[in-house]
Amino acid sequence: MTPFWSAWIMFLIVLNLGITLFLFLWGPRVKIPVLPDGTTGHVWAHGVLREGMHKLPLWWLLFSGAMFAVGFVYLYLYPGFGASKGVLGWTSHQQLADDTAANAAKLDSLLASLAGAPVESIARNAEATRIGQRLFIDNCAACHGREGHGNALLGAPNLVDGDWLYGGDGATILASIEDGRGGTMPPFGGSLDKAAIENVANYVLSLSGADHSPAKAKLGAPQFAVCAACHGPTGSGNPALGAPNLTDTIWLYGGDLATIEQTIRDGRHGVMPAWRSRLSDTDVRLVAAWVYAQSHADATP
Repeated sequence: MTPFWSAWIMFLIVLNLGITLFLFLWGPRVKIPVLPDGTTGHVWAHGVLREGMHKLPLWWLLFSGAMFAVGFVYLYLYPGFGASKGVLGWTSHQQLADDTAANAAKLDSLLASLAGAPVESIARNAEATRIGQRLFIDNCAACHGREGHGNALLGAPNLVDGDWLYGGDGATILASIEDGRGGTMPPFGGSLDKAAIENVANYVLSLSGADHSPAKAKLGAPQFAVCAACHGPTGSGNPALGAPNLTDTIWLYGGDLATIEQTIRDGRHGVMPAWRSRLSDTDVRLVAAWVYAQSHADATP
């Protein structure tokens, strides 16, 4: 701070405190003329309301005087009076550095105890999952949502419903976060006409008991044989390929007829980026532990 600005701040402090202190000391002593009944003579509502005059209560005077003392002591101990550093030499930068170091010491102790631990065991540690949730929000919420409920528009799966494309055990979740995933549903619009796509879509809906046309589903059943290579003969999916289960009511992009027809016709390509290069091994485990805990009731801390 330059000498000019230091002097300017000191001038403003002295001016404001001086005026305020003067009014505080002068106010209780000033004599204001009053009528014999103790009022000032100001009336409202045709004389129904009259302005009275009373001394300030003692508690208010004592409290206000104490606040002045606190203000002077503060300016003596801490920075604030121009360029003065205060007797204690306190600075916000040093306070931040001390708090950061103290927090890092606590965090390092926790992280050291979790290094290399299985995701399932980390998921039972309440403090670890709180950190994992924060890391998830910072890095994963853009696609999966703040609470991990997914986003059908992006093809980001719901992480809290217990349904998994590649598997929901700790090691698999860890691998998905570290190395990423790339799921591809090939387009069949070039080999199937509009009617055939509609028939297959109705057959897919029939696998989960959703509303569909039985006649069209019957026609689409033979053509589903091509899809069975990934989704299995019964449509129950294949975690090794990331092929979703078509027999439940959980859909990655949507389970209505039009969306399923679009998926069959145009295909899908979902990408889960790898986070190994951005997050440390412990950070990845913390995120995986939080994700694991959301869909495994037995892992709740």
